Amino acid sequence: MNLLSIFWNLVIESAPWLLIGYLLAGIIKQVIPSSWVEKQLAEPGFTSIVKGAFIGAPLPLCSCGVIPTALAIRKAGASKGATASFLVATPETGVDSISFSYAVLGPVFALARPIAALISAIIAGVLVHSFDEKASSAEAVVASGGHCCGGNQQKTEAVLRFGERLVAAIRYGYGQMIADTAKWLVIGLVAATVITAVVPQSFFLQWGNGVVAMLVMVIVGLPMYICATASTPVAASLLFAGISPGAALVFMLTGPATNIATMGVIKEQLGLRSLLAYLAGVIGTAIACGLLLNEFYRFFGWPLQIMTAEHGEVYPLWRQFAAILLACLVASVWLQPLLTRSQQSSTATGQVSSTAAEQGSGTTAEQG
Repeated sequence: MNLLSIFWNLVIESAPWLLIGYLLAGIIKQVIPSSWVEKQLAEPGFTSIVKGAFIGAPLPLCSCGVIPTALAIRKAGASKGATASFLVATPETGVDSISFSYAVLGPVFALARPIAALISAIIAGVLVHSFDEKASSAEAVVASGGHCCGGNQQKTEAVLRFGERLVAAIRYGYGQMIADTAKWLVIGLVAATVITAVVPQSFFLQWGNGVVAMLVMVIVGLPMYICATASTPVAASLLFAGISPGAALVFMLTGPATNIATMGVIKEQLGLRSLLAYLAGVIGTAIACGLLLNEFYRFFGWPLQIMTAEHGEVYPLWRQFAAILLACLVASVWLQPLLTRSQQSSTATGQVSSTAAEQGSGTTAEQG
């Protein structure tokens, strides 16, 4: 089967769940305002660390979108531990990635992923808080990283009617959320396509199913800039190529939470000790959860439920329509700016032409 066919079948398989996830993300964005999140994490201590994990887990923010939000939370008075916990939980999972995980990897991963993300976030937050207490009692002043929710906007949101909130949720879910994740979603689907078509089954078995395979996934996922949604089809293709369920979980946890951009922000704003504690918490917990998941699969005899692009499979019309809709929404992320620039260029050209014509007519009149 050619690469294009595999890619389109993956899009058809994933489109309905992604569309549902994006809608839920938009609804959550309307229900949970940023000001409430900042207020809940203002008090330092273990309670705020746990709150940071549970509040961040369902929020519709990707690896890039979580950074300014986390910095705003830090400026509002949250401890380093609570900020780190929020930074881990938010990109590692979310309503969109959970629904996508259910479609691509089955119910076990859909449940294991958010649980592991919460545990990872809490442990990372506790480690960062402990290291910070040992290092110094003085809190560093953190500059705002792009806080986008002003008081006027909060007042406006408070008076929105249900219908307006629903429209705003749809616009955010199918607008901003897709714009934030489109590039990485396409990269993830392309990577999954290539791995499915090129890498033979059992390729990763040479590393075994234990810690070594998981360390390989850490090395692969550590520098990657990939969101939770985009990491899902890649994990499915890696499972198809022979890695263990635990190793796939390690990749899905470390990839979104340990990219270079996030690590750079943590080092700059929270310090090197906090960065080391953050990495230790994320990587250590991911490997521990991966080993535990392998044991569960072995003990209960659970079968792997991996979404695969079957050659010649005939999909229902509604799934094909959902895939076309998703493709159009993703394509609009790149096409809309091009159309806007083209219109602006045409308008500018028209204005120059009209100005030249006016000048020309004025010169003719003077000569007459």
